[in-house]
Amino acid sequence: MKDQAWLPLQDLSVYGSWGVALLLTVVLWWLAKKKVGFGTRVLLAMVFGFGIGALFGKDAVDVGILGSIYVSLIKMVVMPLVFSTIITSITSVKDLNVLKKLGTKTIAIFLITTAIAATIGIGVAVVVDPGAGIAQSTDAAKDFEAREIPTFKQVLLDLVPSNPVNEMATGKVVPVIIFAFFIAIAITWEGGRHPERVEPVRSFFQSFSHIMFRVTKIIIRLTPYGVLGLVTSMAAKYGLETLKELAWFIAAVFIACLIHMVVTYGLLVTFVARVNPLRFFKKAYPTIAVAFTTRSSYATLPVNLEVITKRMKVSERVASFVAPLGATINMNGCGGLYPAIVAVFVAKVFGIELGITDYLLIIAVATLASVGVAGVPGPASISTTVVLVQAGLPLEGFALVLGVDAIVDMARTAVNATGTTVASLLVGNSEGEFDREAFNNEPDEDIGIGQERNVRGNGAVTAG
Repeated sequence: MKDQAWLPLQDLSVYGSWGVALLLTVVLWWLAKKKVGFGTRVLLAMVFGFGIGALFGKDAVDVGILGSIYVSLIKMVVMPLVFSTIITSITSVKDLNVLKKLGTKTIAIFLITTAIAATIGIGVAVVVDPGAGIAQSTDAAKDFEAREIPTFKQVLLDLVPSNPVNEMATGKVVPVIIFAFFIAIAITWEGGRHPERVEPVRSFFQSFSHIMFRVTKIIIRLTPYGVLGLVTSMAAKYGLETLKELAWFIAAVFIACLIHMVVTYGLLVTFVARVNPLRFFKKAYPTIAVAFTTRSSYATLPVNLEVITKRMKVSERVASFVAPLGATINMNGCGGLYPAIVAVFVAKVFGIELGITDYLLIIAVATLASVGVAGVPGPASISTTVVLVQAGLPLEGFALVLGVDAIVDMARTAVNATGTTVASLLVGNSEGEFDREAFNNEPDEDIGIGQERNVRGNGAVTAG
């Protein structure tokens, strides 16, 4: 009888969570009508989500369907968007040597910043000491099953496109990017000899990329509602009890991410791009907010492309080249900071002393692994596994932090996405495809409010 009496109350709680969620969805829609900034609405959606999850607990988990729908729509648009923008970007470069320079600079920035991130991660972990007081013998460690590290041969085979259509369907971004590279280079090469043959194809991809940007704009407008669902589901699954024991570990990750964002990125945009860092972070805010709340570099890619071109005033050609690559292989947070902190954490928990040689090994392996696992699902887990194995640390220790993975993933994804924005600005500045005057003087365009994009003949973007 007691169970039967409880069921209506339980149903009432479930319906209550949905009722509050729908009410707050209407509030977000109303704020959009009132032209409240996109980043502000995303942040409010995150706050609303945490509130619903904390208030209703497990009964609010199903509200996450709003987030699942949003993520599915993002997945729908990512592949055609990446494919068309990569081809359009490369075919707009007449000189293949310029293309080589773009690729070299982009990958160099990704690797250098990842190495710096790993160094910061080690430094913060040593100071904060997140493993102090954590017990070794937990059920999580006993039941832990390590993910298999792909062999070097398998990594290479996975990167090479064998069936582009199938790889698009299964979400393998790297092979699709490589396939797009081949198509674009072939168009450029053939166009140098017989322009009339490739012009219809070139025009098709230019038109298709504009159509995909329009579809992307529509989906971007749904971001606050998707964030509401995603954060509600996460807050409902992970209560305060999960956070207490690993509070210092969470703090270490967030502190390291903040230092990397403010110091590394701040110094790069100040002294290399020579722009005001406060202005940069203000312009990058939509990217940071979406990355933090969705925990997905791919979900952030459409927003980041808009931010880079509309707010950073970097040419569409550079943005279309750097941003898709960054969403795939730029893992300052997931591949640099996080594995380094986990390595120090595990060493502390298991009473293993690490020396300077061990720290240098962790930095080197984390940097190389961040690129080596590109395209592998769950790159943070794979990168961390590689680092722990190469450093000779107990892999079981990784299980101790998996319970808060969703929490720290917000910070490390924000670092990843912002790093891509920084790289785009640096590359655009070095290639003369950054409109400094517009960056400094034009008001920031809001993302997802329906403004237009006009492309000049040289590939630069202006607000319409």
